[in-house]
Amino acid sequence: MPGDCSLPPHVPHVPPPAPPPPPAPGLPPPPASAPKKKLYQTINSSRSPVEGDYTEARLLLTQRESSFRKDLQWILVNTYVPSLIQDGPQCGLVALWMAANLQQPQLSIDMETVAETALSRGYTAQGEMFSAKNMALLAEEICGCKAELLSGGLNGDNATTISTHLWGRQPVLIPYDEDYNHEPCQRNGQKAHWAVASGVLLGLDRGSVSEEHVQPDPTLSWLYLPIDASSPCPASSTGLREVYILAKQGKSLRYQLWGLDRVAQSNKQLMTMDPHRANDGTLYVVPDGGVEAGLAGQAVLLYTGAQKQQ
Repeated sequence: MPGDCSLPPHVPHVPPPAPPPPPAPGLPPPPASAPKKKLYQTINSSRSPVEGDYTEARLLLTQRESSFRKDLQWILVNTYVPSLIQDGPQCGLVALWMAANLQQPQLSIDMETVAETALSRGYTAQGEMFSAKNMALLAEEICGCKAELLSGGLNGDNATTISTHLWGRQPVLIPYDEDYNHEPCQRNGQKAHWAVASGVLLGLDRGSVSEEHVQPDPTLSWLYLPIDASSPCPASSTGLREVYILAKQGKSLRYQLWGLDRVAQSNKQLMTMDPHRANDGTLYVVPDGGVEAGLAGQAVLLYTGAQKQQ
Protein backbone atom coordinates (compact mmCIF):
# COMPACT_ATOMS: atom_id res chain seq x y z
CA MET A 1 0.00 0.00 0.00
CA PRO A 2 1.12 3.65 -0.37
CA GLY A 3 3.57 4.59 2.36
CA ASP A 4 4.54 0.96 3.05
CA CYS A 5 8.37 1.06 3.43
CA SER A 6 8.90 -2.66 3.89
CA LEU A 7 11.31 -4.33 1.45
CA PRO A 8 9.78 -6.21 -1.46
CA PRO A 9 9.89 -9.92 -0.84
CA HIS A 10 12.30 -10.48 -3.76
CA VAL A 11 15.07 -8.28 -2.19
CA PRO A 12 16.89 -10.34 0.44
CA HIS A 13 18.44 -8.69 3.46
CA VAL A 14 22.26 -8.77 3.27
CA PRO A 15 23.97 -8.60 6.66
CA PRO A 16 27.07 -6.38 7.00
CA PRO A 17 30.43 -8.15 6.58
CA ALA A 18 32.00 -9.49 9.72
CA PRO A 19 35.01 -7.52 11.06
CA PRO A 20 38.45 -9.09 10.47
CA PRO A 21 39.61 -11.34 13.27
CA PRO A 22 42.05 -9.83 15.75
CA PRO A 23 45.70 -10.90 15.47
CA ALA A 24 46.59 -14.01 17.37
CA PRO A 25 48.07 -13.35 20.81
CA GLY A 26 51.83 -12.90 20.75
CA LEU A 27 52.04 -12.13 17.01
CA PRO A 28 53.31 -8.72 15.81
CA PRO A 29 50.92 -6.45 13.95
CA PRO A 30 51.10 -6.61 10.14
CA PRO A 31 53.93 -4.46 8.72
CA ALA A 32 53.15 -0.99 7.46
CA SER A 33 53.39 -0.52 3.73
CA ALA A 34 56.89 0.43 2.57
CA PRO A 35 57.41 4.07 1.52
CA LYS A 36 57.15 4.61 -2.20
CA LYS A 37 60.52 4.62 -3.91
CA LYS A 38 61.74 7.61 -5.87
CA LEU A 39 62.14 7.06 -9.61
CA TYR A 40 65.94 7.18 -9.41
CA GLN A 41 65.87 4.56 -6.62
CA THR A 42 63.68 2.27 -8.71
CA ILE A 43 65.88 2.68 -11.79
CA ASN A 44 69.05 1.82 -9.90
CA SER A 45 67.61 -1.06 -7.87
CA SER A 46 68.28 -3.44 -10.76
CA ARG A 47 71.72 -2.05 -11.63
CA SER A 48 75.21 -2.41 -10.28
CA PRO A 49 78.16 -0.01 -10.50
CA VAL A 50 80.94 -0.48 -13.05
CA GLU A 51 84.16 -0.70 -11.07
CA GLY A 52 87.66 0.35 -12.08
CA ASP A 53 89.51 3.62 -12.54
CA TYR A 54 89.07 3.69 -16.32
CA THR A 55 86.53 1.00 -17.25
CA GLU A 56 83.44 3.18 -17.23
CA ALA A 57 85.32 6.24 -18.46
CA ARG A 58 86.29 4.35 -21.61
CA LEU A 59 82.65 3.42 -22.20
CA LEU A 60 81.60 7.06 -21.89
CA LEU A 61 84.35 8.24 -24.23
CA THR A 62 83.50 5.57 -26.79
CA GLN A 63 79.83 6.61 -26.77
CA ARG A 64 80.76 10.26 -27.29
CA GLU A 65 83.88 9.81 -29.41
CA SER A 66 82.62 12.00 -32.25
CA SER A 67 82.35 15.02 -29.92
CA PHE A 68 86.06 15.10 -29.09
CA ARG A 69 88.39 17.01 -31.39
CA LYS A 70 90.83 14.65 -33.06
CA ASP A 71 93.41 17.40 -33.53
CA LEU A 72 93.96 17.46 -29.76
CA GLN A 73 95.91 15.18 -27.47
CA TRP A 74 93.52 13.78 -24.84
CA ILE A 75 94.84 12.70 -21.44
CA LEU A 76 92.69 11.06 -18.76
CA VAL A 77 93.23 10.53 -15.04
CA ASN A 78 90.65 8.98 -12.71
CA THR A 79 90.49 7.28 -9.32
CA TYR A 80 87.43 5.09 -8.83
CA VAL A 81 84.98 6.01 -6.07
CA PRO A 82 82.22 3.61 -4.99
CA SER A 83 78.58 4.44 -5.73
CA LEU A 84 75.75 4.99 -3.25
CA ILE A 85 72.13 5.90 -3.93
CA GLN A 86 70.84 8.59 -1.62
CA ASP A 87 67.75 8.18 0.56
CA GLY A 88 66.07 11.55 0.78
CA PRO A 89 67.87 14.94 0.54
CA GLN A 90 71.31 13.51 1.31
CA CYS A 91 73.18 14.35 -1.91
CA GLY A 92 75.97 16.24 -0.17
CA LEU A 93 76.44 13.64 2.55
CA VAL A 94 76.46 10.82 -0.02
CA ALA A 95 79.02 12.69 -2.15
CA LEU A 96 81.20 13.08 0.95
CA TRP A 97 80.84 9.37 1.79
CA MET A 98 81.97 8.47 -1.74
CA ALA A 99 84.96 10.84 -1.50
CA ALA A 100 85.88 9.50 1.94
CA ASN A 101 86.58 6.11 0.37
CA LEU A 102 89.70 7.63 -1.23
CA GLN A 103 91.21 8.43 2.16
CA GLN A 104 94.58 6.78 2.78
CA PRO A 105 94.92 4.76 4.88
CA GLN A 106 91.46 3.60 3.84
CA LEU A 107 88.58 4.46 6.14
CA SER A 108 85.72 2.20 7.16
CA ILE A 109 82.78 4.56 7.61
CA ASP A 110 79.05 4.19 7.05
CA MET A 111 76.45 6.71 5.89
CA GLU A 112 74.73 6.66 9.26
CA THR A 113 77.87 8.03 10.90
CA VAL A 114 78.22 10.76 8.26
CA ALA A 115 74.56 11.79 8.68
CA GLU A 116 74.61 11.67 12.49
CA THR A 117 77.78 13.77 12.64
CA ALA A 118 76.33 16.41 10.30
CA LEU A 119 73.12 16.51 12.36
CA SER A 120 74.91 16.75 15.70
CA ARG A 121 77.07 19.65 14.48
CA GLY A 122 74.05 21.60 13.27
CA TYR A 123 75.10 21.46 9.62
CA THR A 124 71.85 19.81 8.50
CA ALA A 125 68.32 19.03 9.66
CA GLN A 126 67.04 16.61 6.99
CA GLY A 127 70.29 15.62 5.26
CA GLU A 128 70.59 18.81 3.17
CA MET A 129 73.91 20.69 2.94
CA PHE A 130 73.45 24.30 1.83
CA SER A 131 76.89 25.45 3.01
CA ALA A 132 80.17 24.55 1.31
CA LYS A 133 81.99 25.88 4.38
CA ASN A 134 80.14 23.43 6.61
CA MET A 135 80.84 20.69 4.09
CA ALA A 136 84.57 21.38 4.41
CA LEU A 137 84.36 21.28 8.21
CA LEU A 138 82.39 18.04 8.10
CA ALA A 139 84.85 16.48 5.65
CA GLU A 140 87.79 17.25 7.91
CA GLU A 141 86.03 15.63 10.86
CA ILE A 142 84.79 12.59 8.94
CA CYS A 143 87.95 11.93 6.92
CA GLY A 144 90.58 13.30 9.27
CA CYS A 145 92.11 15.14 6.33
CA LYS A 146 92.62 18.69 5.12
CA ALA A 147 89.64 20.17 3.28
CA GLU A 148 90.10 23.41 1.33
CA LEU A 149 87.17 25.69 0.58
CA LEU A 150 87.49 27.07 -2.94
CA SER A 151 85.56 30.29 -3.64
CA GLY A 152 85.30 32.86 -6.39
CA GLY A 153 83.94 30.54 -9.07
CA LEU A 154 85.28 27.48 -10.87
CA ASN A 155 86.79 29.28 -13.86
CA GLY A 156 90.24 30.75 -14.46
CA ASP A 157 92.85 29.94 -11.83
CA ASN A 158 90.33 27.89 -9.87
CA ALA A 159 89.71 25.69 -12.92
CA THR A 160 93.46 25.03 -13.04
CA THR A 161 93.45 24.28 -9.31
CA ILE A 162 90.59 21.78 -9.69
CA SER A 163 92.20 20.08 -12.70
CA THR A 164 95.55 19.80 -10.92
CA HIS A 165 93.86 18.45 -7.79
CA LEU A 166 92.03 15.76 -9.75
CA TRP A 167 95.22 14.93 -11.67
CA GLY A 168 96.77 14.25 -8.27
CA ARG A 169 94.00 11.69 -7.64
CA GLN A 170 92.30 13.82 -5.00
CA PRO A 171 88.48 14.31 -4.99
CA VAL A 172 86.52 17.54 -5.30
CA LEU A 173 83.01 18.11 -3.89
CA ILE A 174 81.02 20.41 -6.17
CA PRO A 175 77.51 21.90 -5.74
CA TYR A 176 75.55 22.55 -8.94
CA ASP A 177 71.99 22.63 -10.30
CA GLU A 178 70.83 19.16 -11.32
CA ASP A 179 68.87 18.59 -14.54
CA TYR A 180 66.43 15.70 -15.07
CA ASN A 181 69.33 13.53 -16.33
CA HIS A 182 71.49 14.55 -13.32
CA GLU A 183 73.74 16.75 -15.47
CA PRO A 184 74.51 20.42 -14.68
CA CYS A 185 71.86 22.94 -15.62
CA GLN A 186 70.87 26.47 -14.63
CA ARG A 187 67.76 26.66 -12.43
CA ASN A 188 68.89 29.54 -10.21
CA GLY A 189 69.73 27.09 -7.42
CA GLN A 190 66.27 25.55 -7.17
CA LYS A 191 67.69 22.13 -8.10
CA ALA A 192 70.85 22.47 -6.00
CA HIS A 193 72.69 19.16 -5.77
CA TRP A 194 76.17 17.84 -4.85
CA ALA A 195 78.55 15.65 -6.83
CA VAL A 196 82.02 14.26 -6.21
CA ALA A 197 84.56 14.63 -9.03
CA SER A 198 87.32 12.03 -9.05
CA GLY A 199 88.84 12.37 -12.53
CA VAL A 200 89.78 14.84 -15.24
CA LEU A 201 90.07 14.66 -19.04
CA LEU A 202 92.33 17.27 -20.65
CA GLY A 203 92.37 18.17 -24.34
CA LEU A 204 95.66 19.81 -25.37
CA ASP A 205 97.40 20.91 -28.53
CA ARG A 206 99.50 18.04 -29.83
CA GLY A 207 103.04 18.21 -28.53
CA SER A 208 102.01 20.03 -25.33
CA VAL A 209 102.86 16.97 -23.24
CA SER A 210 106.00 14.94 -23.65
CA GLU A 211 105.26 11.32 -24.48
CA GLU A 212 107.76 10.25 -21.85
CA HIS A 213 105.10 11.17 -19.26
CA VAL A 214 102.08 9.50 -20.93
CA GLN A 215 101.23 6.21 -22.59
CA PRO A 216 98.55 5.28 -25.13
CA ASP A 217 95.38 3.79 -23.70
CA PRO A 218 95.17 0.08 -24.65
CA THR A 219 91.55 0.47 -25.81
CA LEU A 220 91.15 3.94 -27.35
CA SER A 221 93.90 4.86 -29.78
CA TRP A 222 93.35 8.62 -29.41
CA LEU A 223 93.47 8.59 -25.57
CA TYR A 224 96.53 8.80 -23.32
CA LEU A 225 97.04 7.94 -19.64
CA PRO A 226 99.79 9.23 -17.32
CA ILE A 227 102.60 6.74 -16.85
CA ASP A 228 102.52 7.20 -13.07
CA ALA A 229 101.22 9.50 -10.34
CA SER A 230 104.34 11.65 -10.53
CA SER A 231 103.68 12.71 -14.14
CA PRO A 232 103.43 16.53 -14.21
CA CYS A 233 99.95 17.97 -14.66
CA PRO A 234 99.56 19.98 -17.89
CA ALA A 235 96.52 21.92 -16.62
CA SER A 236 98.46 25.19 -16.71
CA SER A 237 99.85 24.55 -20.19
CA THR A 238 99.26 27.24 -22.80
CA GLY A 239 98.14 24.42 -25.09
CA LEU A 240 95.16 23.43 -22.90
CA ARG A 241 91.95 23.72 -24.92
CA GLU A 242 89.24 21.64 -23.18
CA VAL A 243 88.60 20.25 -19.67
CA TYR A 244 86.07 17.63 -18.60
CA ILE A 245 85.54 16.11 -15.17
CA LEU A 246 84.38 12.62 -14.24
CA ALA A 247 81.80 12.84 -11.47
CA LYS A 248 79.31 10.79 -9.48
CA GLN A 249 76.25 11.88 -7.51
CA GLY A 250 73.71 10.17 -5.30
CA LYS A 251 70.95 9.50 -7.83
CA SER A 252 72.91 7.23 -10.15
CA LEU A 253 75.44 4.42 -9.87
CA ARG A 254 77.16 5.64 -13.03
CA TYR A 255 79.94 8.09 -13.73
CA GLN A 256 79.11 11.13 -15.83
CA LEU A 257 81.45 13.26 -17.94
CA TRP A 258 80.84 17.02 -17.76
CA GLY A 259 82.62 19.97 -19.32
CA LEU A 260 84.17 21.98 -16.49
CA ASP A 261 82.96 25.24 -18.05
CA ARG A 262 79.39 23.93 -17.90
CA VAL A 263 79.81 22.88 -14.27
CA ALA A 264 81.25 26.31 -13.44
CA GLN A 265 78.26 28.08 -15.01
CA SER A 266 75.81 25.92 -13.05
CA ASN A 267 77.77 26.39 -9.82
CA LYS A 268 77.98 30.17 -10.20
CA GLN A 269 74.21 30.74 -10.44
CA LEU A 270 73.16 28.88 -7.26
CA MET A 271 71.10 31.72 -5.81
CA THR A 272 67.81 30.62 -4.27
CA MET A 273 66.19 27.65 -2.59
CA ASP A 274 63.39 25.76 -4.32
CA PRO A 275 60.24 27.67 -3.20
CA HIS A 276 58.30 24.42 -2.78
CA ARG A 277 60.93 23.17 -0.36
CA ALA A 278 61.28 26.55 1.34
CA ASN A 279 57.53 26.67 2.04
CA ASP A 280 56.80 23.02 2.82
CA GLY A 281 56.96 23.55 6.59
CA THR A 282 60.08 21.41 6.97
CA LEU A 283 63.09 22.68 8.89
CA TYR A 284 66.28 23.10 6.83
CA VAL A 285 69.65 24.54 7.79
CA VAL A 286 70.37 27.49 5.49
CA PRO A 287 73.31 29.85 6.18
CA ASP A 288 73.06 33.59 6.54
CA GLY A 289 72.80 34.97 3.03
CA GLY A 290 70.91 31.90 1.82
CA VAL A 291 71.88 29.45 -0.90
CA GLU A 292 73.93 32.06 -2.76
CA ALA A 293 76.19 32.72 0.24
CA GLY A 294 76.44 29.04 1.05
CA LEU A 295 77.09 27.47 -2.34
CA ALA A 296 77.51 29.85 -5.29
CA GLY A 297 80.99 29.86 -6.81
CA GLN A 298 82.31 27.37 -4.25
CA ALA A 299 83.73 23.85 -4.11
CA VAL A 300 85.62 21.72 -1.59
CA LEU A 301 89.00 20.13 -2.28
CA LEU A 302 89.86 17.08 -0.17
CA TYR A 303 93.44 15.98 0.47
CA THR A 304 93.00 12.33 1.22
CA GLY A 305 96.37 10.71 1.59
CA ALA A 306 100.10 10.84 0.98
CA GLN A 307 99.71 13.87 -1.28
CA LYS A 308 97.84 15.79 1.44
CA GLN A 309 99.11 19.34 1.80
CA GLN A 310 99.94 20.87 5.16
